[in-house]
Amino acid sequence: MSKHVVSWIAALALAAPAFAQDAWPTKPVTIIVPAAPGGTTDIVTRLLADGLARAWGQSVVVDNKAGAAGIIGTQQLVRSAPDGHTLIMGNIGPNAINYSLYKKLPYKASDFAPVTLAVSVPNVLVVHAGSGITSAKELVAKLKAEPAKHAFGSSGKGQSPHLSGEMFLQRTGTRAEHVAYKGAGPAVAALLANQYLFMVDNLPSSIAQIQGGKFRALAVTGATRSPQLPEVPTMAEAGVPDMVVTAWFGLMAPAGTPPAIVNKIQQSARQVLVAPENAERLRALGAEPGGNTPAEFGRFIDAERQRWNKTVEAAGLSMDE
Repeated sequence: MSKHVVSWIAALALAAPAFAQDAWPTKPVTIIVPAAPGGTTDIVTRLLADGLARAWGQSVVVDNKAGAAGIIGTQQLVRSAPDGHTLIMGNIGPNAINYSLYKKLPYKASDFAPVTLAVSVPNVLVVHAGSGITSAKELVAKLKAEPAKHAFGSSGKGQSPHLSGEMFLQRTGTRAEHVAYKGAGPAVAALLANQYLFMVDNLPSSIAQIQGGKFRALAVTGATRSPQLPEVPTMAEAGVPDMVVTAWFGLMAPAGTPPAIVNKIQQSARQVLVAPENAERLRALGAEPGGNTPAEFGRFIDAERQRWNKTVEAAGLSMDE
């Protein structure tokens, strides 16, 4: 075999991975949602999936895998081939809070390749409109007058609505039983049915019920008021100090996914998120679009994991699966 032929074969072998990455995706892409349909994770994922499918000319399937504080869906992601065809809409619960809440997790931070932050959102303290409660102060008074009689709901153990609810109780010196659901959709439906007293939900999954007059918003967890609910006070304004919480959601791939593919997904996702019609739709839901680089998102997740570790330790919270 001539030297020219050997050189040509070697060059072809080196180029093969690049060709494969340029051709990606070669089959439908799945985005796992570690929660039930109807919540913020699901809403944001479906908006992204529609845009990415158009950008890539390939189907993007949304696969809801709810349960166990996001652990079930997250496990499915880390068991997937690192080829970019399986992603997850990670979030503050399974990818930051869970590391402090659970002594043992079936995954670790190094199992993921961060892609990009999709959205960040404040949480909102809500009650059923028919509850007769019109302020956070009235809610606190009711909880104190009837100790241990009431419950609060959340989208699942360890998610930011759960931790926000626990934080609200701590800050106000009150007690209530926690009722965990498999996502914000079921939790919202349960509050509509008056199955518990209050919830500190991600704003996008409750805003329609607030605007529709079925829920009453008592306070938001942002540092400032939400442009979508300008009449609703912040927690500080409502008399609940030291309670600023921002939930976030972002795309992640299995560790080992080629950087070229991760970058392609990030760039495509950013284009979808910042497109005027999508950005406007997200902001109308109370969400701020993301789109940062994989490196920036990775540093952000690391910082969030450390921040929630301090919060969980200070609160003395711990859970078993």
